[in-house]
Amino acid sequence: MNLTAALTANKVPVLLGPTASGKTELALCLARAWGGEIVSADSRQIYRGMDIGTAKPSAEEQAGVRHHFIDICEPDQDYSAGTYGREARACIARLQAAGRPPIVAGGSGFYIRALLDGLPAPHASDPQVKAHWRQQIAEQGAEAIHARLAQVDPASAARLHPNDTQRIVRALEVYQLSGQPLSAYKPGSEKPADFTPVIIGLAWPRETLYERIDRRVDVMIAQGLIEEVEGLRGKGYGLHLNALRTVGYQEVFAHLQGELSRDEMIALIKQHSRQYAKRQMTWFRRDARVQWMDVEGTDKEEMAERIARMFLE
Repeated sequence: MNLTAALTANKVPVLLGPTASGKTELALCLARAWGGEIVSADSRQIYRGMDIGTAKPSAEEQAGVRHHFIDICEPDQDYSAGTYGREARACIARLQAAGRPPIVAGGSGFYIRALLDGLPAPHASDPQVKAHWRQQIAEQGAEAIHARLAQVDPASAARLHPNDTQRIVRALEVYQLSGQPLSAYKPGSEKPADFTPVIIGLAWPRETLYERIDRRVDVMIAQGLIEEVEGLRGKGYGLHLNALRTVGYQEVFAHLQGELSRDEMIALIKQHSRQYAKRQMTWFRRDARVQWMDVEGTDKEEMAERIARMFLE
């Protein structure tokens, strides 16, 4: 089987790695060389208006290579990892049928898991989502959040007392992550993808990666991250939205509210970005399917050639 046949038949490259590891640049290199399209697996690049803080591919890059699952939602719209998994599988099938190699690239562990393995509702869990709903209960009261659950999962709401906040939070967490009500879960309802993923992880020495993260934050500030957040705030968006409760945005909101100086804000974004990268690597290293590629000292073209050989083995 030649490379084109392998790419459009069953094998799909999945590029993953921590923030600032170079996934976007390598995915673009592969797409240009192979005539492919990029299927983003980034849980924040789906939102319109969140460009700088998510390191979204530029307009020129998107014009040169078609990207999927970028700018598909407003920040106040719900979009779950489970929904992404189902829609991304359908997108990959369409690209393969059209002879356009799909190239998956991203750093959102839940999105990649939902795409490759499905996301069974009982296995959907994220501390940040939990914390969000606990805060909502504290701010709005248990009755209001119980009513919110009744809108998305009436069966669970019917069996839970409004004061059973722990289980209410759990049911809302499952719905937000999987896109499916916890009450509707049936064992075996989620199946692995019907393509063969070739999962490539981009590995950097820790100190080098941290230096790249620090430089990226400086570039984001220079490009106008503060002004981007001011624009989002002007539209009524804020930290009550899960989309914006993420590294880069929450620190800028704190700065705009007078809680942090500019220097403190930048230092915290760098610190929190490094911590996030560490959590990403912990998640990815649990998956024995990942083939790790040392990136330092290797140019994109050489990496693309090495990846191509993986598909011919």
